[in-house]
Amino acid sequence: MVKKTLKRVARSPSDRATFVRFSLVGVCMGVIDVGMLYLLKEQPLLNLYTARVLSYSTGLVAGYLLNRYFTFHHLDSGRVMWREFVRFFGVHWTGGLINYAVYSLVIVAGMRTGLSPGWEALWPLFAVWVGGVVGLCFNFFVGRRLVFGAGSGADAG
Repeated sequence: MVKKTLKRVARSPSDRATFVRFSLVGVCMGVIDVGMLYLLKEQPLLNLYTARVLSYSTGLVAGYLLNRYFTFHHLDSGRVMWREFVRFFGVHWTGGLINYAVYSLVIVAGMRTGLSPGWEALWPLFAVWVGGVVGLCFNFFVGRRLVFGAGSGADAG
């Protein structure tokens, strides 16, 4: 039963199944983002803000490939891959700016509340999650149409 449901969600062109796949890719992107953030935040010349720009970019590369071949496999944009990739980055960086603004607000709010050491260590993870949920919604609805939706054919060559 579960295996059959998973196969159906993986292959279905329905909006609901597509959103589930997009959300799963978002989780993968988030894991990559958070992993890179925690690896980079203590490096020389980096902090929680600059490390996040690099970690988010790393997650975007993986996210593009997963979305192209898993989430939106049933759509043919008619675009050359590099052009679709540029569109993906454009849309997701806009969503990323929204995500980053929410992330920054959560970080600042946490610092102002005087978090205990245990919460202080987990706060960047929580901030990434809150920003990610907001960015996910924006990126799905805009990216589905502008990146992976049927192209006009003008940039298909």
